[in-house]
Amino acid sequence: MRITKRTNIAMCVLMYCAANPNRLVTKHEIAAECNASENHLAQVIHKLALLGFLETQRGRSGGVRLAHKQEDICIGEIFRAIEGPFPVEECCAGTEIGCDHAATERLQDILREAAEAFYTRLDQVTLAALMDATDISAISPS
Repeated sequence: MRITKRTNIAMCVLMYCAANPNRLVTKHEIAAECNASENHLAQVIHKLALLGFLETQRGRSGGVRLAHKQEDICIGEIFRAIEGPFPVEECCAGTEIGCDHAATERLQDILREAAEAFYTRLDQVTLAALMDATDISAISPS
């Protein structure tokens, strides 16, 4: 499974803010750290702010910071908000290739179950646990 570049950047932004909790961080700093364009980064920061994960401050001494404690930010919630529901394309949609539609529906059900297992696992991890290298048990499967 691949996550989108947008989700990757969102996680980078949140982790960078978590690593710098006592100050506002700038878009320029994050762009350099994440190797992302400031334009793309601005879109992700805007979305994270709209979703309530970030606080933004405009102006010369502006920047971004986490809107909540790291312990209150669930990784699964971030992925769902950015990635959305697991996309399942119709098999052979728009083609002349014949497909077994019952098998296609079964495959789609299995993919939905797998996506839900993926999100359920991410729901068990907070940003704080992800950032805490000393507490690997907080992110290891039980």
